[in-house]
Amino acid sequence: MTAPTGSSTGLTSDPRVRGLAAIVGFLVVVELASGILQGYYTPIFSDIADHLGISDADVNWFEAAQLIVSALVVPPLARLGDLVGHKKVLLLSTAVTALGSWVLAFAPGFTTFLVGWALQGAYVVWLPLEVAIIHRRTAGSGRQSLLTRRSAAVLVGALELAVIIGALTSGALVEATSMTVLLALPAIAVTICLVVIWFGVEDVPGESPDGVDWGRFDWGGLSLVTAALGLVMAGLVVVRLEGPTSVLAWVLVLAGLATFVPFVRHEDARPDPIVDVRLLRSAGQWPVQLTAFLFGMSVLGAQIPLSTFARTDPDVAGYGLGASASFVSTLIGVYVVFMAIGAFTLPLTSRLLGARNALVCSALLVALGYALWLPLHDTTAQALTNMAVIGLGSGALVAALPAAAAAAAPAERTGFATGMTNATKTVGGALASSVFAIALAATGSLEGPDEGQAPLSGYLTVWSICAVAALLAALVLLRMPASATESPVEHQTTWV
Repeated sequence: MTAPTGSSTGLTSDPRVRGLAAIVGFLVVVELASGILQGYYTPIFSDIADHLGISDADVNWFEAAQLIVSALVVPPLARLGDLVGHKKVLLLSTAVTALGSWVLAFAPGFTTFLVGWALQGAYVVWLPLEVAIIHRRTAGSGRQSLLTRRSAAVLVGALELAVIIGALTSGALVEATSMTVLLALPAIAVTICLVVIWFGVEDVPGESPDGVDWGRFDWGGLSLVTAALGLVMAGLVVVRLEGPTSVLAWVLVLAGLATFVPFVRHEDARPDPIVDVRLLRSAGQWPVQLTAFLFGMSVLGAQIPLSTFARTDPDVAGYGLGASASFVSTLIGVYVVFMAIGAFTLPLTSRLLGARNALVCSALLVALGYALWLPLHDTTAQALTNMAVIGLGSGALVAALPAAAAAAAPAERTGFATGMTNATKTVGGALASSVFAIALAATGSLEGPDEGQAPLSGYLTVWSICAVAALLAALVLLRMPASATESPVEHQTTWV
């Protein structure tokens, strides 16, 4: 008797599902490398500054450069993944990341290191491409969305655990070896990924198996979106560096926003746009993409404020935890561990609550965690509790958003849809970091122990913005059709 579609027996015999665990296993290796990149450098930034002969403040340029590159590379790489195959673009982005990582190891000075750091930002497209690979692999299985969510949860769980491993490893080795050897270790890990992807991930042809017709490629759209994002991101960087009174900063931001108008018109008129704005406006996509933007404000923008608050001496500033660097590592570790728990339990919460409701509850957890910081910020126990709550919701969202975007997109646009969740998240983080830098502008006296201390009201503003953004995300997700996260979208000729 033939097993019905969707049954365990049918899934086991389905060639589209058979071997999925092996592919996910290979992709876990990639996410382990991603986690190492994201956790490895944080504890040794001061040592890197000493190695390059720069001030600690100059390290901020690294984050600015990588944010800009990350926002710019995702749309074209995600679209290329749909056109030529997601594995090919995953290999390309990994090769660029490996190149950037090796540049860091042997950089003779600040400028070269900055270039390498910017190139390393290509890793931001890894997770969206991996989700697209899994989503396409399970097409027609009857449980495509479920299998994609489960696989994404495993990948994000591995990512978060690797963040901790990376941070602990660099901290342990910084005094035991040279900076060149220390910085070469992440480069080795990324290089190994090239081999893993080449041999472990199947190459499924994309929309254009015979190659991209570069003559018909949407160069106009690519130029316009690059200009728009580049101007906005550059303006936000200038805001952080020169403050909100900078005329140049606001000219850049306004010019970038204005460029989106001709960009949208151009993309709407094309049959094969690099950024499918019609898809992004669909009922199943815009809530996911807007949520990614709002979520980026906290998951990317609030990291530095949380760290500086923990290090602030309460005897000097009247607030803060007076924590050592080791406790800040513990605080980050608790946050990341609970992110991993949130990711790993995503399949369970999705089954119990439904995929959309699981997303809503995750956003509410993030909102609750940041709201708890407002009254509860005086002790380490309170800080650890707050970060645990935030971590649970954040881990689930990191895993769920790309999967939800893939489920609400047609098969030939999964790479684009998943990639855009990272692009919008990056832009949200950049916007928030600029706003937070303004909120935390030093107001302490020019002399004495409280020189340059940020006001407590600034931190309260940061936490309030993060809580409100997460609450808005939960409300936005309620507007998403429940079916959008469960069933793949068929191709719609109305896009053309």
